[in-house]
Amino acid sequence: MNIRAKSFVAALAVAAAFNVSAFNAPAWAHAFLDHAVPAVGSSVQGAPRELTLNFTENIAPAFSGVTLASAAGGAIAKGKARVDPSSPATLHVSIGRKLAPGTYVVRWHVVSVDTHHTSGSYKFTVAP
Repeated sequence: MNIRAKSFVAALAVAAAFNVSAFNAPAWAHAFLDHAVPAVGSSVQGAPRELTLNFTENIAPAFSGVTLASAAGGAIAKGKARVDPSSPATLHVSIGRKLAPGTYVVRWHVVSVDTHHTSGSYKFTVAP
């Protein structure tokens, strides 16, 4: 193998090592949903008056929000999501009306304070 071929192979090895480490590294700086009230997948007795979503990182309120919909997709009126000043990783959302028994879908999107965007959804059920 000549020098040029050895250099090419070495460059490929460095690039491969970078790709493996860059794409397999955990995304520690992203805010993911840690827990919520009502809890993910739960069935609750009585309609909740508020959603509380706790994330793994502090979030930027200006770029974070929540939607609430019925299982059929109908939007449910709710208040504006607000970050808890004493816990900047927590979003509170007032529900604008009493929820009827049924399944509801919460969709969230947040930007962590280090500007990484994440989103997700979960369901909970209000028992009859």
